[in-house]
Amino acid sequence: MKFLFAILILSTFYIKGLSQSKPVFKINHAAVFVTDLKRSGDFYTQILNLDTIPEPFHDNKHIWLSIGNGVQLHIIQGAKDPKEYFQNNHLCFSTSDVVAFSKKLDENKISWFSARGEAYKMTTRVDGAHQVFLKDPDGYWIEVNDAK
Repeated sequence: MKFLFAILILSTFYIKGLSQSKPVFKINHAAVFVTDLKRSGDFYTQILNLDTIPEPFHDNKHIWLSIGNGVQLHIIQGAKDPKEYFQNNHLCFSTSDVVAFSKKLDENKISWFSARGEAYKMTTRVDGAHQVFLKDPDGYWIEVNDAK
């Protein structure tokens, strides 16, 4: 009887081990490596209206921003030069009014593009969402859309 009980207990642990689900992942943060921390911080807080959050380093080389739902954007000082990036490799933010956002870009003399790279043209995606693309001060591409 003890032998059967031991087999039952061991097989339960074995089966439980086999049936455990895969680890669950969720996005925690994205990071951009920049040449000028203040310039990039001003861009993300003033143009995209992101809020700063406490960062643990306190070394004047990091700015942490909330990008919603507990996700963060980390801006890190230290890049030597801006780089060229592909438009399809981008961060994406949603807003309720892409037209108003594009006017804000115009007022701040920030170039913006369609998904095809056409200057000052808005894209309407197949799902009906409107989108524009722009670059941050270090050349990182950003999409802004009105997807729900």
